[in-house]
Amino acid sequence: MAERASEMTNAFDGVEVLLVEDNEQDADLILLAFKKGKLPNKLFWVKDGVEALDFVGGTGAYDGRDMRETPRLILLDMTMPKMGGLDVLRALKADARTRAIPVVVMTVSNQERDLSDCYALGANGFVTKPIGLKELTDAVAKIGMYWLLVNRQA
Repeated sequence: MAERASEMTNAFDGVEVLLVEDNEQDADLILLAFKKGKLPNKLFWVKDGVEALDFVGGTGAYDGRDMRETPRLILLDMTMPKMGGLDVLRALKADARTRAIPVVVMTVSNQERDLSDCYALGANGFVTKPIGLKELTDAVAKIGMYWLLVNRQA
């Protein structure tokens, strides 16, 4: 299950999925979807873009985190406080250390511009968050299945 930095010591070692989501209800639903999909991955949840980049970069509250252990997947919300998803995506894909981490944008937006902007910045996937729990569970299970079990990563 996901962990918050304030509740942990070195529990962020071995994180496979980084969930970047400011809405606690959406985060809980996504975490529940991973659990219902029986995806055995270690998830870590951060609430904004700055915290996401700190986690991935081993800075701020995550100073000293083992940088050899990068997430295998980042699920990224677009609209967040401090730093939005597009800026996070831009920073991740501009950095040679994090460029290869698959980033799937999960958002309530179904705007064509958001879709094209995300792919232009290097997103590996773009998913409009389904409203119902079953639909969300199915979507998250498929995302996890593909990126964590089917897709081969270097």
